[in-house]
Amino acid sequence: MTDDAVEPSGDHYFTADPSVPFRREPFSCEVWGQRLDLVSGSGVYSRGRLDVGTAVLLRETEPPEPGSVLDLGCGYGVIGLGVAAAWRARGVAAGPAQVSGIDVNERAVLLANENAAALGLADVFTASVPGSLPEAPTFDEIWSNPPIRIGKPALHGLLLRWLPRLKPDGRAVMVVGKNLGADSLQRWLGEQGYPTRRLASAKGFRVLESRGA
Repeated sequence: MTDDAVEPSGDHYFTADPSVPFRREPFSCEVWGQRLDLVSGSGVYSRGRLDVGTAVLLRETEPPEPGSVLDLGCGYGVIGLGVAAAWRARGVAAGPAQVSGIDVNERAVLLANENAAALGLADVFTASVPGSLPEAPTFDEIWSNPPIRIGKPALHGLLLRWLPRLKPDGRAVMVVGKNLGADSLQRWLGEQGYPTRRLASAKGFRVLESRGA
């Protein structure tokens, strides 16, 4: 499957409007007890704030155990950097514990890597565009606030591209708005061979956990 099959041009999830000046906008948030001072920017999802869905995801979960984690649609890096910061707070050294962030928005990738460097987490977290990520690696966990508004076919294509990268005992943790089809997505994931359960429900969002096929 090509990137173009799941990445429609012109959508704000995927491409920064070249006519909009790239302005950086700092903000701070707390993720799993760790303060993250981040820089967002124009043309990147959830500029200047932590969006409600991601906030629900982080509040209703615990960070994954050290291992290989994919932050799918990482934006400026809040989920993946939250994971890396939580590991650092536990004294986990870089090495086998690695977070890979991917996003098709190059501004988002730039900001995520800048944020990782500023937080001293560049040895644990690295963001890239999908084509730059080697095809071989598999992941213990995938974490995501997926781009639901790209439409069901594109979303299904996106998930079917990356969920097979889970290790046999791996899991994916996602947050999806109830009114944006969280319950139907849960059923669909099960039909694709990824048993999925609801971990939490808050503020109109579901936190879903899918197990590797």
